[in-house]
Amino acid sequence: MTYDVEEVENVASPPKARVDAVPDAPRERDYLSGFLAQTPREDAPGEVGGALYEAVVDALKEIYDPEIPVNIYDLGLIYGVEVADASHAVVTMTLTTPHCPVAESMPAEVELRVAAVPGIATCDVNLVWDPPWDPQKMSDDAKLELGML
Repeated sequence: MTYDVEEVENVASPPKARVDAVPDAPRERDYLSGFLAQTPREDAPGEVGGALYEAVVDALKEIYDPEIPVNIYDLGLIYGVEVADASHAVVTMTLTTPHCPVAESMPAEVELRVAAVPGIATCDVNLVWDPPWDPQKMSDDAKLELGML
């Protein structure tokens, strides 16, 4: 198979793209102006990562299961923490089993400890059984403490 090859000495340059809308006007570098003018987002204290939310989580990490030497947060018993209006907390939690010996006292302790956090006026604790707790809900720290890793 043979190909015809044409040799040329000079090729005309293709036309350049126009960037400026107005010819001979200086181009303004505005692609960062909106970004640089932004102010940092204020920390919402009741949202994840906020100071009040983290204080509630810290309070939950001080409550230990009486049968297992791990706090209830790392044990995976806390399913959700919500802080509304920076004064009312709602904690959704479960227990390792419905027949847990602290089934009556643990939710009350959670309510007292969370309500004692500065900035929290009231706390509601929702005890749920669905989804049921299982060891996979534990944090890696808890698994390490119990020799499961």
